This record gives sequence, C-alpha cells and structure tokens, in this order.
Amino acid sequence: MRTALSIAGTDPTGGAGTTVDLKVFQSRSVYGMSVVTSLVAQNTLGVQQVFNQPVDVIHAQLESVYSDIVPNAVKTGMLATSEVMDVVRPYIERHNIPYVIDPVMIAKSGDLLLDEHGQNAVRTKLLDLATVVTPNIPELETIINMKVETIDEIERAGKIFINEIGAQSVLIKGGHLKGDATDYLFTKSGLCTLPGERYDTKHTHDTGCTYSAVITAELAKGKSIVDAVTLAKRYMDMAIKYTPELGHGQGPVNHFKFQEVE
Repeated sequence: MRTALSIAGTDPTGGAGTTVDLKVFQSRSVYGMSVVTSLVAQNTLGVQQVFNQPVDVIHAQLESVYSDIVPNAVKTGMLATSEVMDVVRPYIERHNIPYVIDPVMIAKSGDLLLDEHGQNAVRTKLLDLATVVTPNIPELETIINMKVETIDEIERAGKIFINEIGAQSVLIKGGHLKGDATDYLFTKSGLCTLPGERYDTKHTHDTGCTYSAVITAELAKGKSIVDAVTLAKRYMDMAIKYTPELGHGQGPVNHFKFQEVE
C-alpha cells in the first residue's frame, strides 16, 4: 500500500485542500494522510472565515505522521504564513521522497489564502526542494515577479524555476491563458507540452488542489515526473468535462470519472 501526505487547509464542502486531496488519493488507490494547517470555512461561493493553526500544532501533526508512517510522497497546499513554511521544511529535507508544491495564494473566489510576507517567502523557503511545482498563471507571476502571457514568457518562467530557483520541474497551468487549456511541464530535460480542451463551465473549484494531488499519488506509486503529470492531465480533463454541478457558485470537479474509463 503506497501512501501520500497532504499538508494544507480544509474545505467543509469537500472541494479543496486536504479534504479533496484525501478523496483524490483514494480515487488513485493510494492511502492518504493529512496535516491541517488552516481551518477554512468556505464553500462554492467563497471563503467566509479562516483560522490558521498554531505552528506548534502543525509541528505536532507532522511529528505524529513522520514518526509512524513516512509517506511515499508529500504535497503542500495552503501554508498561510512564512512561519508555517519554516516548520514544514525540515520534514521535507529529511526524507528523500517526491514533494509536490501547489503554491496556493488566492482562492477561486479571490479571497487571499497566503499573507504578503508568505507570498514573498514561498520562493526562498520551499521551492528548491520541489519535485514538481504546479502554479497557475497568477501564482507564477507573483513568484517570479514578471508578467506571463506569451509562449516566450512561459519558457522564460520555466527556465527560472529550473535554473535559478532549483525545482526539479514546474507545471505551468494554462487555464488563465487564452485559447485551449494547454499546460507546460518544464524539467531539467526540457519542455513537455500537454494540450487540453477548454470546457464551458464555471465549476472549477478547486482544480489546482485536484491536479497536484493526482500528481502526488502517481509519484507515490513510483511513476516518473512526466508520466505522473501526463496521467494527471488526463484525469483533470475528465474531472472538468463531467462536473457534478454541485453548489450555488463555482462547484467542485468530478473526482471519480477518470477511474470509470481508465
């Protein structure tokens, strides 16, 4: 039984954070574990309230997991503050296992999930440890402090992550760009382009969590970066195409459709 750990916030409606990560891990036949960094009152309409866990509570959760069941892969999502990153980093450094970073900064509703100091700290405190980083365009622009709209700018951004920041790979998601929903995976070996169809739906809460969780699960099984991301792209295509139409706002994607046709 392969295992994966999600370190992130919560979503009581099951669409984001550790709540959805566990669902995704289960859908990919991986045993899921979670460390909760923030208790988030949110739904398909937005974020109503956030309580950030004390860092000693986060540390205690991490110690509980790593002292008993060291995961085969780990993913971080909402970390909220720079101090939380300081607590998480030693656990990542200590173990040579795949590490996926979903650099969560802003919710789909526009609500801020990472304070300004934390946004500035992401680049220096965690990204150099990453096996895969999965930013959307706004997150990417914040991390590297440059506008990204064209293919040339995407390629420049990818090289910054690999050559300057030190991540093993970066998956630049094209959902915020014009045209088809093409994603771009940069590794030390070069660029892999992942074409995708764009669907006319508002139900995309939270595609970022789901995408990165699938990648984490596949890396936990021993897949290569390219194979894990390629499968995750197929998973996301089905998840968005067949959304369950839940909620009064931006509803969740379908976390079970892919396994039905795989």
